[in-house]
Amino acid sequence: MEEEKSNTTLQQSGSVHLTKPIRCIVKLGGAAITCKNELETINEENLKTVSSQLRQSMIAGSSSGKVIGMDWSRKAGEPEISSIVDDFEDQSVAELSPFIVVHGAGSFGHFQASKSGVHKGGWNRPLVKAGFVATRISVTNLNLEIVRALAREGIPSIGMSPFACGWSTRERNIASADLSVVAKAIESGLVPVLHGDAVLDDLLDCTILSGDVIISHLAAHLKPDCVVFLTDVLGVYDRPPSEPNAILLREIAVAEDGSWSVVRPTLEDMKNQVKTSVAAHDTTGGMLTKIAEAAMIAKLGINVYIVKAATSHALRALSGELKGEIPDDWLGTLIRFSSKGPS
Repeated sequence: MEEEKSNTTLQQSGSVHLTKPIRCIVKLGGAAITCKNELETINEENLKTVSSQLRQSMIAGSSSGKVIGMDWSRKAGEPEISSIVDDFEDQSVAELSPFIVVHGAGSFGHFQASKSGVHKGGWNRPLVKAGFVATRISVTNLNLEIVRALAREGIPSIGMSPFACGWSTRERNIASADLSVVAKAIESGLVPVLHGDAVLDDLLDCTILSGDVIISHLAAHLKPDCVVFLTDVLGVYDRPPSEPNAILLREIAVAEDGSWSVVRPTLEDMKNQVKTSVAAHDTTGGMLTKIAEAAMIAKLGINVYIVKAATSHALRALSGELKGEIPDDWLGTLIRFSSKGPS
């Protein structure tokens, strides 16, 4: 029985054939697109800018000309739906670079999950089951708003909740993930938008599957050209960036065994240790988890860029401009594979 289950999981999570390579997997950090200290509040300005930059970098010829949105939901003060539909009559199909968006929860979901202990599991506790429902309501609400923001920029985005797509874990490690739906969406010219979610766990009953873990899994099986993490800070620092004298780490090398070290700049501490902080309500591990997942991706030979969202530096990373040596005027962190390994 165990072997049968293992084979099923392998089949569901196995590499998927795509006729066109994926240009990029983009992680929208929860702290970058929501207001961290305001419960369930979206950072509208940042989300709008990020959505616009994704359009500019992923849709050919879209940096100029009129943007025709795909969010036809009525809101007070918006034009009639018929006038929007008419705009599509003379439009040709835009050339879209295949990409995937995965977003964190930020001020959505984390509160509900941490207060109820969803990440620890246990259906025998009524609070956990209630928290599971509440967490999913919160994160799927955020997912809808992000999908709408992308659609307003003319990006054919489709929300895909991991729970609803059959993703599950075993002791918090991915046990099942059917990537066929994601692949079919990409092949159809759509942009899948996934998110950190509350999912079923074979041993714990339930837990939280973070967006960073989802990205690592997608990268391993779909092999994008690169992965870009859009965050609320310029990149990875040697300590929390709010602390005095915090240093931005420009480049991190990852060895075959997954260990990593700082290449640029040269730190006085030869151990190159990075100190991070985690918000009290964050059930997904914070920056240290991001670095670990990014290292696993880089180990596959896929460059990972960690950069501040809604900046010119983010646009350069998304546009594929950063290849080879990183220019001095680009502010962010590159994590890449090095056969030489950490020094």
